[in-house]
Amino acid sequence: MTTTKHIDSKVWRLSPWAWGSILGALALVCVFSFESLKYMVQLWSSKEEYGYAYLIPGITLFMIWQKRETLERLRFDGSWVGLILVLVGLGLSLLGDLSTLYIVVQYAFLVVLAGLALTFMGWQGFKEAWVALLLLAFMIPLPDFLYQSVSAQSQLISSQLGVAIIRLFGISVLLEGNVIDLGSYKLQVVEACSGLRYLFPLMALGFIAAYFFKGALWKRAIIFLSTIPITILMNSLRIGVIGVMVEHWGRAAAEGFLHDFEGWVIFMTCTVVIVGEMWLLAKIGSHKHSLREVFGVDLPARVAPGTPTRYRSVPKPFLGALLVLAATTLVVAALPPRAEGPLQRKDFSQFPMTLDKWQGKPDRMDAIYLDVLKLDDYILANFIATNERPVNFYVAYYASQRRGESAHSPRSCIPGGGWEIADLTQRNVEGAMVAGEPLRVNRALIQKGDNRQLVYYWFQQRGRILTNEYLVKWYLFWDALTRNRTDGALVRLVISVDPSGNLEEGDRQLRSFAATIANRLTDYIPN
Repeated sequence: MTTTKHIDSKVWRLSPWAWGSILGALALVCVFSFESLKYMVQLWSSKEEYGYAYLIPGITLFMIWQKRETLERLRFDGSWVGLILVLVGLGLSLLGDLSTLYIVVQYAFLVVLAGLALTFMGWQGFKEAWVALLLLAFMIPLPDFLYQSVSAQSQLISSQLGVAIIRLFGISVLLEGNVIDLGSYKLQVVEACSGLRYLFPLMALGFIAAYFFKGALWKRAIIFLSTIPITILMNSLRIGVIGVMVEHWGRAAAEGFLHDFEGWVIFMTCTVVIVGEMWLLAKIGSHKHSLREVFGVDLPARVAPGTPTRYRSVPKPFLGALLVLAATTLVVAALPPRAEGPLQRKDFSQFPMTLDKWQGKPDRMDAIYLDVLKLDDYILANFIATNERPVNFYVAYYASQRRGESAHSPRSCIPGGGWEIADLTQRNVEGAMVAGEPLRVNRALIQKGDNRQLVYYWFQQRGRILTNEYLVKWYLFWDALTRNRTDGALVRLVISVDPSGNLEEGDRQLRSFAATIANRLTDYIPN
């Protein structure tokens, strides 16, 4: 026995009062989320991979309008469950506002919108619109730490596949991490070439295509999920083609207009592949269809003349949500500013180059790396003692990590240089104390060919020494909320070790150097 939803023969329209209530609720949501939404739009403008997001709100409205024929026949009674969802979203938004972590407020914004839709439309109407509302999630940029991790892995995979393509043409090439060495020229698969510029818009496109595809759920899932391998393979093809062109026509093939044009061609090719995939899926199964039959945008039919029309009243759950929104907006407006004040610390330019038996030589990072890291202060130096191997000392300091800028974990960055992490453990460093606590570090043995290095690294964040990247994110949120602070740093020590020798000598030197700098760092990284 099956049940069907009740559809009235009459047509329901929105009254001016209902329109005003909806627009008022949307205005209130935007007011208390303004700063986070403003920052989100700024990212759309500054990062090409999110440029497509300007289209998402309009497409969402179109997808809901496309359901007009069904929605106009439904009586909207609203649902009090939607009010609970609104309260949850507002609670998240307040936490995000107090901690000024924009990503929390941005996702809370979507939760509130979904709750408002449920309070107004009720379950029957919400079932028709929820997929369109879910599309809005594609307009929110990934958190920076997750973006960097995805980007690093994508660079490595694209580099490996790109080199395989280059070798198919008989070209001798060496790959070290994400650096492709052609002999006469080196191609670095940087963040901009990781494929994310295609992946994010293509995933949104795949979601929309799956929505309009009239087929089984598993076919729709394939259309959407296949955008990930399609992007990786096509981006690898682009890198391989660039490598072949550079080999034959020089470095100009990897720069300027030609480089950008190749990117546009690859994206359009990805789109063609998705269309071909939908054509193939339409032919699979007991009932075979043409692409035109299973994929298309159906516009709502016009209302027949003489159809009875009634105007909707505003459901009580929606009125309750509207009152809660108004009260929340007043609370947010009354909150004092949460800007972080300046902290007393020394600049790393003042860090001594003579430390007991260690003598240091400062170094500088190229602008291309500083643009990616977005740090506020740093030190990069090589310290050496008599009859000892040099220790590379690096600290990246962030005065604020509210907007997502944070220290890049070596676990993600090390493979980009062609190094393989052979062993990763945590250990206490004997004789090294920070703020009265033993220094605990991540100890990584990395290797590239016959070269081996020992790496000690830790996150020094507002008086805490952390080795777990996820705990770093938790305390970032907690301290922003309770202490109004998000400053912190990554500290990294590196030393070369013999290819087949004992690691104890390298450990001894790193322990000695860590013990030497541990207490001094508190002058530069506030507790």
